Amino acid sequence: MPVHYKKNLATFDDVVSVEEAEDLLQWCQKNPTAKVDLSDCLHLHAANLQVLMAARVTVTAWPQDHPLATWLHAALDA
Repeated sequence: MPVHYKKNLATFDDVVSVEEAEDLLQWCQKNPTAKVDLSDCLHLHAANLQVLMAARVTVTAWPQDHPLATWLHAALDA
């Protein structure tokens, strides 16, 4: 499973596909102060990005992959 959920923190690993978006949305709705750790994320489907943008989650760690981190900073810090 590429997304691991804890109380208030979701950790993203490897490739996070479109199939994860619905669970992510439900988790974000149940956890309005949700935080995400993207440090081990290698790819994030746009559906998940839309959920993160709409939920305005706090990112505790950005991807180690520099191009992905740059892209996500631009989308989530705006």
